[in-house]
Amino acid sequence: MKDLKILGTGCAKCQKLTETAEAAAKELGLDYEVEKVTRIDDIMAFGVMVTPALVVDGEVKVSGKVPSVEDVKAMLV
Repeated sequence: MKDLKILGTGCAKCQKLTETAEAAAKELGLDYEVEKVTRIDDIMAFGVMVTPALVVDGEVKVSGKVPSVEDVKAMLV
């Protein structure tokens, strides 16, 4: 199972990243769990200074932008 974390305070870009990550995981047929991390202290613990960010299985894959579904799919495999 893929552990996906969306780091951000809940802004529009954070919501879009959540939708994009879920779409990518579904297209790949993956079992996944999405967790939204909204506390600034928790976000900073990942070393992320610009949100939104996507963490896959504990590794920050992207921060500060919303990648395409195709880009996220590449991050998940």
